[in-house]
Amino acid sequence: MNGHSADGRVGNGHPWLEEHLQELTLGVSALRAAAPQLQAWGLTLAERLAAGHRLLTAGNGGSAAEAQHLTAELVGRFLSERRPLSAICLNSETSSMTAILNDYGPDEVFARQVQAHGRSGDIAILLSTSGRSPNLVAAARRAREQAVEVWAMTGARPNPLAELADQAFCVPLPSTAAVQEVHLVAVHAICAALDSRLADPAPPPATRVRAPLSNRRVPA
Repeated sequence: MNGHSADGRVGNGHPWLEEHLQELTLGVSALRAAAPQLQAWGLTLAERLAAGHRLLTAGNGGSAAEAQHLTAELVGRFLSERRPLSAICLNSETSSMTAILNDYGPDEVFARQVQAHGRSGDIAILLSTSGRSPNLVAAARRAREQAVEVWAMTGARPNPLAELADQAFCVPLPSTAAVQEVHLVAVHAICAALDSRLADPAPPPATRVRAPLSNRRVPA
């Protein structure tokens, strides 16, 4: 049993949503305390990516979705118009992942990709609610060997991933769901800081409108 009843109540009889919102209130406090760190991460990322370096991200499960969300915001945009930035979500590379899993085992699925893509000056953001996922811990170790700076987003300390990272944002909440939701807000805060530094003051170029087919001249 998972401690949840059919009406969504947890083991102590409280509705799940009520308890979850209480956790998120604590999560907001953690975000406020970490605001300077997240701002600094976004500005550092802006500087590195604008200089031609790359972001590598990875996670498992829900954290994999958040890692992919982060790279989508950078290759696309978050708040402001700017040029696309180099960012690769390693857990989205399904063919590479399955080939590495088959040939080298589960702990190498991200580490080998870091070894392939990572260069000195790049940044790896690794997301894990436990901070104990072997494949992410291995990726952090490989990144350090490649002179790739490691930033970890985890649950509560102590955990191996946070200890291996150059910097870590750790969320001391008891549930996986709450930690992931706080991580998502942190991802958006990083992207907002990056956009504030790299926003293009010029409007995007106008899309060329092609003449309707009926108005085009047909060669004689």
